[in-house]
Amino acid sequence: MISEVPPAQDDSLFVMESCHSTWIFDTDKLRFRRVLKGLALDAHAATTAWRPYFGLEVDPISESFVVLLNPEGTRLLRSWRHVEQCPQCGGDQTAELSLDELRNAALA
Repeated sequence: MISEVPPAQDDSLFVMESCHSTWIFDTDKLRFRRVLKGLALDAHAATTAWRPYFGLEVDPISESFVVLLNPEGTRLLRSWRHVEQCPQCGGDQTAELSLDELRNAALA
């Protein structure tokens, strides 16, 4: 069953962790960016630019999620949430980000 992601409560940011990225969704402005994990780079170099999105669907059973990149849903990104004993990465998650690093990346 695929469900829509509820709007974020704090500053309209919704954050999801995949095995190799932290995904930041600005639900008010319908834009997202990724902060890549495990790179020996500063936060700005390891952060993608804000990109528009037109929908976000999450499957709570498989932990997969789909980011719709155009209104028709013909361009999309698919990934999986990182979970304990993760079947995608075998449980090995790349380095975590501090809250300050995440805030700086979201505001850049």
